[in-house]
Amino acid sequence: MFGRMSTMNITESQIWDRLKTVIDPELKLDIVSLGLIYQVTVTPIQTKAGEEPFVHILLTLTTPGCPLSAVFEEKIKEALDSLTGLDAYKNTEIELTFDPPWIPDMMSEEARAELNV
Repeated sequence: MFGRMSTMNITESQIWDRLKTVIDPELKLDIVSLGLIYQVTVTPIQTKAGEEPFVHILLTLTTPGCPLSAVFEEKIKEALDSLTGLDAYKNTEIELTFDPPWIPDMMSEEARAELNV
């Protein structure tokens, strides 16, 4: 499907840019500005089709009981799947963590201003 494509065609910067398009449906701000993404890594994996990019995203939520985990996972994969050379539904892992716990200080300055925090 992808041939012998180098993972260098998919960069962490591209992933971060796509993640900025994922909007929290309750707060109406993107998940990057909210400080919900802790880490993004892109590594090569060998498949029958050749070398493909594998994306790992470390994500948190504003609270452990937040019901949006599955919503974010689908929205993230949908946003990343439009990157040429990445099958986000197959080669993206979204790891949920609460270490460290999210606090409002993790939001961008603009997001804090928008939410009056």
